Amino acid sequence: AQYEESGGALVQPGGSLRLSCPASIPTFSSKTMGWFRQAPGQVREEVARINWNGMSTDYTNSVKGRFTISRDNAKNTLYLEMHRLEPEDTGTYYCNTVPVVGGDWGLGTQVTVSS
Repeated sequence: AQYEESGGALVQPGGSLRLSCPASIPTFSSKTMGWFRQAPGQVREEVARINWNGMSTDYTNSVKGRFTISRDNAKNTLYLEMHRLEPEDTGTYYCNTVPVVGGDWGLGTQVTVSS
């Protein structure tokens, strides 16, 4: 697998999680990377992105101020810190390049926010 997302769990509203995604792609350190999520019955959406050296990030409005994307190019790994989680954050989270090329996706990691 190229992407092995992990760190998802069942958490209460207001809780926190840290997702990790080791990526087995040889060009990881030169790629803009992103986190995506898919809620049940919804299309997959981009949540956050980070440029190749980590100096530029962007977030969808609903997670700004609560989520932080980061990367470790020495470990070919992408991270997503999530705080003040809300039920609307529930979904399967995936990582991939931005833009997505070739349609290859990992299995994702499930995040469920519920009391």
